[in-house]
Amino acid sequence: MESGFRKVSGSLWLLMLSGCSLVGIRSGYEQPAYEVADRVEPGVEIRCYGPRLAAETTVEAADAEAGRSAAFRLLAAYIFGANRAKGEVAMTAPVEVQSGSRKIAMTSPVEAASAGRGRHTMRFFLPAQVTLATAPEPTDPRVRLLQVPEQTLAALRFSGSRAEERVGEEKLALLVALERSPWKPTAEPVSLFYDPPWTLPFLRRNEVAVPVVRR
Repeated sequence: MESGFRKVSGSLWLLMLSGCSLVGIRSGYEQPAYEVADRVEPGVEIRCYGPRLAAETTVEAADAEAGRSAAFRLLAAYIFGANRAKGEVAMTAPVEVQSGSRKIAMTSPVEAASAGRGRHTMRFFLPAQVTLATAPEPTDPRVRLLQVPEQTLAALRFSGSRAEERVGEEKLALLVALERSPWKPTAEPVSLFYDPPWTLPFLRRNEVAVPVVRR
C-alpha cells in the first residue's frame, strides 16, 4: 500500500510540475466552459455552465484542511489509475470542495443524502470528451461518478489564503451581495480552487460559488 501511495504521489507531482510554472500557476489544465449572464456588485459573476461529469468523494476529518487532503488523495488515485481500466484521466481545474453540513448527490443529481459536520466533499471535473459511458469505473467505492446537470452559478473570485475562516468570509460576502441582486441562492456555497497548494498566495485563483435562480 505504501509503494502504491508513493507511486500516486510521484505521478501527481510530475503532473503538477508539467502543468505549472515555477510559482505554481495553472497552465494547460482544461477548465469548464461557461457564459457570463450577469454581473453583480461587488465582483460577482452569474455564470451558465453546461452539463459536466465529475468524480466525487466524501470523507470525515477534523477540519477543512485535513478533509481536503484526504479527499484529494482518493480522487488523485482514481485519475492516476485506481480504476477498472487502470488508465489515467487528465486533471482539470478547478477542484470543487464543500465542507460541513450540506446535501450531496449519491447516485444521481436527483437523489441526495445529508452530510453532517466534519464531512468534506470534493469533486474533480473530468475532461469534456469523457462521458459517463466512457469514464473508467473507480475501484475504490468511496469514489463515485456523477453527471452534474447544467447550472447557473454566482461566483466570487479571490486570491490569497484558502483557510476555512477566509473561505467562510468569502462565502458570506457572496451571499450578502446576492441579497441585493435579482438572483436567489438555491443551495449552500462551495469552494473552487484552480491552483496547486504551493502557488504563491497572491497569484492563486480561488472562488466561492453557489447555484442561483432569478427571483
